Amino acid sequence: MSVMEMNLAWLRQAAATDRAPREPAAPSRADLQADAQLADTAPHIVFSGVGKTYSGRAGQTHALRDISFGIERGRIFGIIGRSGAGKSTLLRAINMLEQPSTGHVTVDGIDVGQLNENGLVTLRRKIGMIFQHFNLMSAKTVRDNVALPLRVTRRPTHDIRQRVDALLELVGLSGKADAYPAMLSGGQKQRVGIARALVHDPEILLCDEATSALDPETTQSILALLRDINQSLGLTIVLITHDMSVIRDICDEVLVLDGGEIVEQGEVWRVFGNPQADATRALLRPLRRELPDDLARILQPTPPAQGRAVLSVHFSGSAHPDGISLQNLLAIAPDTRLLHSSLERIQGHAQGDVLLSIPVAHLAALHHAPFPPDTLKILGYVHEHA
Repeated sequence: MSVMEMNLAWLRQAAATDRAPREPAAPSRADLQADAQLADTAPHIVFSGVGKTYSGRAGQTHALRDISFGIERGRIFGIIGRSGAGKSTLLRAINMLEQPSTGHVTVDGIDVGQLNENGLVTLRRKIGMIFQHFNLMSAKTVRDNVALPLRVTRRPTHDIRQRVDALLELVGLSGKADAYPAMLSGGQKQRVGIARALVHDPEILLCDEATSALDPETTQSILALLRDINQSLGLTIVLITHDMSVIRDICDEVLVLDGGEIVEQGEVWRVFGNPQADATRALLRPLRRELPDDLARILQPTPPAQGRAVLSVHFSGSAHPDGISLQNLLAIAPDTRLLHSSLERIQGHAQGDVLLSIPVAHLAALHHAPFPPDTLKILGYVHEHA
């Protein structure tokens, strides 16, 4: 029996403890094979109509409203939204640190809200979690910080040491086992947190603003580590962040929350390339700065004599056959000049904006060109030699 099969069988037994007065029949080999096949194809995590309401002096506050979506096994799934959108509440509902007021959360097909205390303990051992502020014990060494969850379970000392050494090697801290947190950089502290989150060999890793306290270079190293862990261990990673570049650089799929509701969801390249919701566009605006400051200062609303039009050409990453091409544009306006480009590749799709200038005399022909709507905009005008 595989580890996954054992976990599924255990969780089902834990969920049914209070319902069944007799011992359940042992599952057949065919049942176990069917369970394993289902676990491989079904979503790893499913939210169904989840709501969360808090009561206070001012009345009820709805942190989450009718949240329904699924996360596939082995994916890196990002959750974004403004402050107060409900991101942390949603993340913590996966391991029941937040109990939903309505709806259901299932992990591997098990309604985790129905688990008894023992079932929740086992569930949480299969769900690691890392935080923004590391939560390390300052008086304990790196080795002891990582080993602490295993000591609570009374694992043999030899097994604990082997497991901790393997994890410290995985996160690149083999030489820091006897160091104390005060001797570590922020990135090293987060690596300790990641190692500690992996001690029980989890299937899911939750990341709560895990890179918010780190500088850009260290953030990239932590993202690279998370990506390696995802690929080598097959972990499903769910993360929340305010940093859109984190979503762009590591996630397979992104969900956008606004006011406790889902306003957009999809593959990262699709959402970033063509955001539909106002909240998404607002969050992505820092990444999609369309007009550099020096161009904005000289841009005019009306064309000067013998001036040039400044155009923004947007590439969403779609391979639609009717999409705009620079070849078509050059055929209309041979004297096209490149001013600025913010093109980048996300999940293998080139997307972003290119700023060009063309002679005003060519605008009439451009208006009749068969370009898709919203892909080409006139931002303003500049003098010929600007």
